Parts: sequence; C-alpha cells; structure tokens
Amino acid sequence: MLTAKITSKGQITLPLKIRQRLGVQAGETISFEEAQEGFLVKKVLKKSPFDRWVGALRHLQGKKSDALVKEMRGQ
Repeated sequence: MLTAKITSKGQITLPLKIRQRLGVQAGETISFEEAQEGFLVKKVLKKSPFDRWVGALRHLQGKKSDALVKEMRGQ
C-alpha cells in the first residue's frame, strides 16, 4: 500500500510509483472520481486543438490525388 501525507494547505505529493503508473508529470492534471470503494484517480487527458479535424477528409479516402486536383480545378 502506498501512502501520502496531507499538508496544512491540503496538498499531497503523489508517490513516484503512482505518478509513473498514471503517466503524469509536473503541471499536468489528475481527477478524483468517487467510486463505491473510495476514490478513483485518473490522468486528465488534454484535447488537442486538431482533434476536431480528425476524420474530416474521410470522404476522400481511396481517391487518387490527381483526380482530386482535377475535380477542384473543374476539369
């Protein structure tokens, strides 16, 4: 069992083994979710500003680039 002490300001230092297992580093965020047995600690994943574009060109999949250029040029 790994433990951590709470400071007078309510802060804790996560043990190294837990930080490694969560894959978190200084400055990153973790979340605490209440579960039946206690609390679940999770790494909060950052969303990339590019995530909203994933799959945006899926309708072009399989088409040849030459055909796409001709289509855009109206040929």
